[in-house]
Amino acid sequence: MTQTQPRAYKNFTPRMGIYVLRCPASDLTLLDFSPHVEGGVNRVRFQLDAGVYPDKDIQRRWTERGPDAFELEVLDELAYDPSKPADHDYSAELTELEALHRERLRLVLRPRNARGLR
Repeated sequence: MTQTQPRAYKNFTPRMGIYVLRCPASDLTLLDFSPHVEGGVNRVRFQLDAGVYPDKDIQRRWTERGPDAFELEVLDELAYDPSKPADHDYSAELTELEALHRERLRLVLRPRNARGLR
């Protein structure tokens, strides 16, 4: 790479969106959103695999049943609005999108864990 070429990370724009953790065997479905949805999914999977997930009940289920009993996936994405500044905070839009999915799935709002899903 020459000095005039930008580095790949400088051009990186993360995907924003909603992700879901499901355990069909125990009828568990949790939603969360992130301005970097792949990072959010990776964080949850890493915490569960490492045994340090903040919600001890979910961690116990993951440990007992194993990762194959769970589904962790991106449910929906939010597109960037080109009319908004590059540093615009999309938290309100992501919260609204999460509420729409919560209503569609008929999920009760749980309190947010320390850096976990709700």
